[in-house]
Amino acid sequence: MTMPTKAMVLAAGLGTRMRPLSLKTPKPMIPVAGKPLIDHMLDRLAAAGVTFAVVNVHHLGQQVIDHVMKRKDMEIVISDESARLLDTGGGTVTALHHFGDEPFFSVNTDALYVDARGDALQRLARSWDPARMDALMLLALTVRSVGYHGRGDFTMDAGGRLKRRAPATVSPFVWTTIQIVHPRLFADPPPPPFSTNVVWDRAIAKGRLFGQRLDGDWLEINTPEAIEEAEDWLREQDLLQPKSAAA
Repeated sequence: MTMPTKAMVLAAGLGTRMRPLSLKTPKPMIPVAGKPLIDHMLDRLAAAGVTFAVVNVHHLGQQVIDHVMKRKDMEIVISDESARLLDTGGGTVTALHHFGDEPFFSVNTDALYVDARGDALQRLARSWDPARMDALMLLALTVRSVGYHGRGDFTMDAGGRLKRRAPATVSPFVWTTIQIVHPRLFADPPPPPFSTNVVWDRAIAKGRLFGQRLDGDWLEINTPEAIEEAEDWLREQDLLQPKSAAA
């Protein structure tokens, strides 16, 4: 499998759970462990060989635009949703013409992960099989997810096929907000705005939504409290400098 070299970076959310921090700073620009959330993801993508990314923006979008356009390690194209928020599915469909018929990474900016073995994005790409898959999600074990307090998202069979967690049950896997998708996942889309959940459910029905487990730890960061929890965990792992006495 050839490594995808393009990515869709979904950075247009309102960040309501991040208030009051997100009232003046868009969520992708909120610093965690010393740098904005969006840079954690773009740095990962660049290290994995991505050279082109579409970044969609909405809430306080100019701050995101001004920041990401300074990068020199990849070409950045902005998909401006300032006039109307299109949700994750609608925002991706609007940008599909940038990807042609090539699979691409689709990522959010509200999560971090720590690899235990190699590069998770490269391992995800090695597992990508376009003959069987319309999307391949990177999934974390709930027991190795920092800041996550839900009941899991998916179950996965021995071959990697995914199904939704049944109501009133728990499942071992949570989506890390990272996936490889083929443009055909978004064939015949509903009018925007719409969530990517719509096309995932279609792929599940066809047996074409797959997952791969992250060999490491995933940090969900969607509230101010989650930032502190994530940074404390990183310090415990000796991955972040200790707090100064004045902090």
